[in-house]
Amino acid sequence: MEEQKTRILLVEDDPNFGTVLKDYLTMNNFDVKLANDGDKGTEFFKKEDFNLCVLDVMLPKKDGFTVATEIKRMNPDIPIIFLTAKTLQQDIIEGFKLGADDYMTKPFNSEELLYRISAVLKRGRLKQNNQQKEFEIGKYHFNYKTRILSHEGKTDKLSPKEAELLRMLAARMNDILYREEALKQIWGRDDYFTARSMDVFVTKLRKYLKDDITLEIVNIHGNGFRLQQEEELATK
Repeated sequence: MEEQKTRILLVEDDPNFGTVLKDYLTMNNFDVKLANDGDKGTEFFKKEDFNLCVLDVMLPKKDGFTVATEIKRMNPDIPIIFLTAKTLQQDIIEGFKLGADDYMTKPFNSEELLYRISAVLKRGRLKQNNQQKEFEIGKYHFNYKTRILSHEGKTDKLSPKEAELLRMLAARMNDILYREEALKQIWGRDDYFTARSMDVFVTKLRKYLKDDITLEIVNIHGNGFRLQQEEELATK
């Protein structure tokens, strides 16, 4: 099955810049809809589904801040990146007050925009995962709310810290959970003793997950841990 592309609403009134930017993002596997004024931007958002909006601030008919306000009324969680030729501090503050996730001043490097889009989308996924209460981890089902980890009729009741650590790892499946982040959120501080305590909890989680050979909690030296699943083993 073909992977669904991330849909971006680009609202930019400069026809040359808008077309170039749309083509560049399309070449990088995004599905981009271009609107050349604020009214069209709002109308497109009403009629279609998007994963992220890139809005110029200075637009005809309706400025980018007004468009963002209307879009946020329809979907408060939609990520927004503002583009502007201005460097006024007040504009930047106004944008973030409206819920902007990032802000770029023209002229900018197109590749930098790609990285910023990726970062904004990743933060959105992490936020969504952090609200998630149930996870499918390989052959296991994990209910964070009840702290129950179940597999083939067998259940384990995790301690609060074990459950929180497993939730953070599962939310970043196949990605790094940074040690500092976990220590500050779960233990409230990052020092030698809490770091050793975290190592003990990781060992416990490995034992809980040992019945699924496709799962592994990997130590990323100097950074943290990654809960990963070996796809080749999982499909056998």
